[in-house]
Amino acid sequence: MPFRPLAALLMILALLVTGQPVGAQSRGPLVLAAASLQESLNAAADDWARKGHPRPVISFASSAALARQIEARAPADLFLSADEEWMDYVAGKGLLRPRTRVSFLTNRLVLIAPAASRVRLTIAPRFALAGALGGGRLAMGDPASVPAGKYGEQALTRLGVWPAVSASVARAQNVRAALALVDRGAAPLGIVYDTDARADPGVRVVGVFPASSHAPISYPVAVLATSTHRDAEAFRRYLVSAEGKAVFRRFGFGTR
Repeated sequence: MPFRPLAALLMILALLVTGQPVGAQSRGPLVLAAASLQESLNAAADDWARKGHPRPVISFASSAALARQIEARAPADLFLSADEEWMDYVAGKGLLRPRTRVSFLTNRLVLIAPAASRVRLTIAPRFALAGALGGGRLAMGDPASVPAGKYGEQALTRLGVWPAVSASVARAQNVRAALALVDRGAAPLGIVYDTDARADPGVRVVGVFPASSHAPISYPVAVLATSTHRDAEAFRRYLVSAEGKAVFRRFGFGTR
């Protein structure tokens, strides 16, 4: 069932931020972006605004939730996904503007613990993750829908430890929710992106998952087919430019 309440919320957000109808050109384009992009995309939007453009309005959530909102015709101009599959999903519905899709960012998957935790683990085949949990929960995005969770399940499966920990997984609605569980001490360990861990001083990185243990982490951006905003394509071009990519690299992303 389409999540139409969020579509309505996005419209209300645009009105509250700008005081203008959603289609008004006095505001910046409305961007739907993966939760892991919060600090970096806000910095890019600020940089764009300093160039004299209306600042984009940004709504962050899991890529899955955003893709379903786009399917439900949420009023938006651009989509930034944390994986290719959810962008493929939107493309398959005919909801992307042709020739605007570009995959431009990469990331790393890490195991985190609260900053004060003394746990030490070496990520390797059959490593002692279940024992390190000590009966607690492993925080990660829901593998059924959240890209970071999907990558996490892939990594743990290939490393031979998923069967031992799957029943202990706290399945968060997005990667930042998983991060918050570890930050608050509600979970002794979690799996998030490297950029998420860098953004939160309340956690520390225990180890980095080998890139070979999961599918490549790739962030695509595209203009939505329904967009009529004059700045939508220009902002997309800025994001994938050398100047735009430099902003994301400051926050730990890799670029393509």
